[in-house]
Amino acid sequence: MTPASSSRNHFALVAVCLSALMLGLEITSVPSILPTLESLLPADFRQLQWIMNAYTITMCAVLMAMGALGDRFGRKRIFMSGIAVFAMASLICGLAINAPLLIAARFLQGLSAAAMLACQVAVLSHQFRNGAERGKAFGWWGIVFGVGLGFGPIVGGAIITLASWQWVFLIHGFIAVVTLLCALKGVEESSDPNAIRIDFAGMTTLSLAVFGVVYLITQGQTLGLTSPLVLTILALSIVSFLLFVLIENRIARPMFDFSAFRVRKFSGALLGSSGMNFSFWPFVIYLPIYLKGVLGYDAITAGLTVLAYTLPTIVVPPLAERLLLRRGPGFVIPLGLLTIGAGFAVLHVAITSGNAHWQTLLPGCILAGIGLGLTNTPVTNTATAAVPPERAGMASGMDMSARMISLAVNIALMGFILLTGVSAYLVRALPDVPSDVTLRALADVVSAGNLSAAENFGFPVATARDALAHGIGWVTLYAATCACGLSALSFLAFGRRKAMRADASSR
Repeated sequence: MTPASSSRNHFALVAVCLSALMLGLEITSVPSILPTLESLLPADFRQLQWIMNAYTITMCAVLMAMGALGDRFGRKRIFMSGIAVFAMASLICGLAINAPLLIAARFLQGLSAAAMLACQVAVLSHQFRNGAERGKAFGWWGIVFGVGLGFGPIVGGAIITLASWQWVFLIHGFIAVVTLLCALKGVEESSDPNAIRIDFAGMTTLSLAVFGVVYLITQGQTLGLTSPLVLTILALSIVSFLLFVLIENRIARPMFDFSAFRVRKFSGALLGSSGMNFSFWPFVIYLPIYLKGVLGYDAITAGLTVLAYTLPTIVVPPLAERLLLRRGPGFVIPLGLLTIGAGFAVLHVAITSGNAHWQTLLPGCILAGIGLGLTNTPVTNTATAAVPPERAGMASGMDMSARMISLAVNIALMGFILLTGVSAYLVRALPDVPSDVTLRALADVVSAGNLSAAENFGFPVATARDALAHGIGWVTLYAATCACGLSALSFLAFGRRKAMRADASSR
């Protein structure tokens, strides 16, 4: 490699890593400011859910489409376009004066984030072809992405303490400028000569199905579960998903190849991808609400507590890779999910004990983080290795889509469970049960962590605090059940232990 090409690759690596940092931060730093947005923007509980979901829904809906666009029109072009739009969307987020505008800007952020994420692996694969350099480049990319996800809560808490919530978004404008300059100088253009068509039908039907499901989870109770609008959206979502399955099984080069599920290792890996987002990552949004609302921690203390939850996800992956080589994915991935489930079981006991503080939460946080670290990289490695090399990009796209779709759905589903748990406690604890409208409004503000607002309804803050703790207890129980259940399903998908040992020895 010449000095000029080496320098160019260094700039490309910096661009890819900075874009990965922004993606991670925008998933996990925003939960830290949700209580502030609830009171200052202002935004109600369901709007807060959409401030989170708009980003992840859009990312998962168009992720594979952006990869196809990069293959067709050039990865550098799509990558740099994503960076530029992400900067613009972040600026709009920081300047938003109301919740609808912020939600719209978050949709734009998710669209541009998908463009960056879809091209990151392709850029690294194209420019780092030597084995040692390739491994080092992907290692740095994974570490920086993990730092963005793991340190996002404390970064968000620090920013809101030292400045204002707007800077959680505005800071990405500065990072994006540096990223764009590095990409312009270092990233080489590449494309796939065989990419001659784009699966627009599959993209559209998948997007409609995911959006409809999340909308029903977040808004169905308010609209009425038997209302014509809800039933219409439900029917359209089911039809969209069935059409998506039909389309992907009929076209020559599907973006979501359902035949890959016949491979046991691939199916087990995707169950692992989904399992993490039925439990660990969506709870990052609700944990700060509990720490601030119930335990009364400030933003920095809450961020440090969440750091104990996320830090193991950065430290454990090297151990996970060694276990993957020795024992195979049929051991490591179910073990990781089971460990996540055990962590949430410990958290559930601590939260529902009535004497929770950071010391009692710490064991569960660390255990769940270790489980995530054991699962995170092995699922991607296993999914891409389970299919022929020419379909590795498709497998990676399916893995990321499984992650993003399950994350978007479970952000909404955990919010629904939290709201239901809070409402159930209020009905039991209040001497005079309020009307359905008042109860729903009270449960909304309590679930958002704005406990002082309960006094505006004539209810004591102490009752609101206990109701929030009760709802979070329901959420942790749900996460523990899902993680353990998907661990069992993943174990069954990989097959018997004899097959697992054969797989490990073949690696």
